[in-house]
Amino acid sequence: MTRSFLDLAAGPVKQLAPYVPGKPLSELEREYGIRDSIKLASNENPLGPGAKARAAIANAINDLGLYPDGNGFELKQALARRHGCTMDRITLGNGSNDLLVLLAEAFLTPEVEAVYSQYCFAIYPIAVQATGATGRAAPAYPESHAMAHGMSLGHDLDAMRKLVNDNTRLVFVANPNNPTGTWVDTDALKQFIASLPSTTLAVVDEAYIEYAVNGSNTDASKWIDEFPNLVVTRTFSKAYGLAGLRVGYALSSAEVANVLNRVRQPFNVNSLALVAATAALDDHEHLQKTAQLNAKGMKQVLAGLKELNVRVYPSACNFVLVDCKRPAVEINEALLRQGVIVRPVHGYGLATHLRITIGTEQENARMLSALKHALTPLAP
Repeated sequence: MTRSFLDLAAGPVKQLAPYVPGKPLSELEREYGIRDSIKLASNENPLGPGAKARAAIANAINDLGLYPDGNGFELKQALARRHGCTMDRITLGNGSNDLLVLLAEAFLTPEVEAVYSQYCFAIYPIAVQATGATGRAAPAYPESHAMAHGMSLGHDLDAMRKLVNDNTRLVFVANPNNPTGTWVDTDALKQFIASLPSTTLAVVDEAYIEYAVNGSNTDASKWIDEFPNLVVTRTFSKAYGLAGLRVGYALSSAEVANVLNRVRQPFNVNSLALVAATAALDDHEHLQKTAQLNAKGMKQVLAGLKELNVRVYPSACNFVLVDCKRPAVEINEALLRQGVIVRPVHGYGLATHLRITIGTEQENARMLSALKHALTPLAP
């Protein structure tokens, strides 16, 4: 009798559901015959790479026949200057997603546990489950908390701390968080990390920190000297506009970085990603333009959504989470037929919610018009 290859897979892998990325423009246009679609689903920078990154990529084309620098010396050197640390505290990854998986591979086994929040980034539970470790999801803040603090769906650090025990090896906190856009205050986050056992690594995912402002822009990397069990992950996929090149990094103690580099694949960051990220890091003008465009776009989108009888959650990112108060798959289908791609988040247990990226002024206007049409009841 022929067995399926799923039967032959490792036990934890059999139970996994594959991560479903946002629909690309090309797929939408093939399916619906649309030629002018827009994508506001994956929290990409609508400006794309900056001028310095583009120039660095062009200059590196002739060297693509050679393997990349496996140690990423120049990028690590630039990151060390930026963060005021030594290069042995930096681990490079194929996007920050790669580093989250490396952390799971390096520190989790079927005998230990990891903790994350109910509405956390989908990769956390996937990476944990793939190792056979036990994942524990703490309930997010309830609606009653939102009335006082505006952080409904966000990380409840007290609830997360109660799940931590002697077998807990990793605790994931995204700050700000995807897909909710919520954030954790500086003092609360620092106290939470301080409360963890020395055998538990606090993984603070700061993929959206360049968009965060005021009280939501906590830089946990400044605490690594104080907390040897702290790991901070960053990415060049969001504000730096390099999502297609896949490059991120982790900041940690040298000891933790040494462990991560034992499981990191050789040449896991390609040549173009290395030079583009190095150049992008010092392109302050592009980062400023990105932040300004996002702030202006956020005001435009919030004002437009206010007129549509939907609930919009506070966000410190480059997207908003919207409760349409109806099944989001229906609304999403109506938007797709108008050539607008957003992200339904029913996979997170938010069946009536859409996550909508902030785009250009024209893209935002088109999305708002399409959403208004999608939410308008059909005439009898």
